[in-house]
Amino acid sequence: MAHTHSSLYYHLVWSTKRREPWLTQDVRPRLYSYMAGIFEKRHAKALLIGGVSDHVHALCSTRPAIAVSDIVKEVKQGSSRWFHETYGKSAFAWQEGYGVFTVSPTHREGVYDYIAKQEEHHRQETFEEEYVRFLRRYGIETDERFVFD
Repeated sequence: MAHTHSSLYYHLVWSTKRREPWLTQDVRPRLYSYMAGIFEKRHAKALLIGGVSDHVHALCSTRPAIAVSDIVKEVKQGSSRWFHETYGKSAFAWQEGYGVFTVSPTHREGVYDYIAKQEEHHRQETFEEEYVRFLRRYGIETDERFVFD
């Protein structure tokens, strides 16, 4: 084959450290826009970034040669630095880890809608409940005592 063809979509999830509510409604649009720019610089595309006050979801696509871990590392580092510089809040931090879940093209629209409705969704379920549900749904075995910082 002369070219590489791919269809790689990921649902990324991470929270603020100790799930502190740093991401107020006025912060989120600016933060998400900045994060989208970091995705772009890493040759990835953020199809949608959303969340609530204590965590972020991103639906993104990328090339096969780009490591998702590198993208997440740069998005978290860059956005944390931006947050400190923009808001002067040196105590702000992201949690150490993150979740990455593959998304079939046939389920992409459903994940997009799910991310778009985060405010509504989290009136009924906490981030911790949501994240543990994702782990179970994707068959990721873990000891729940060690999932959150």
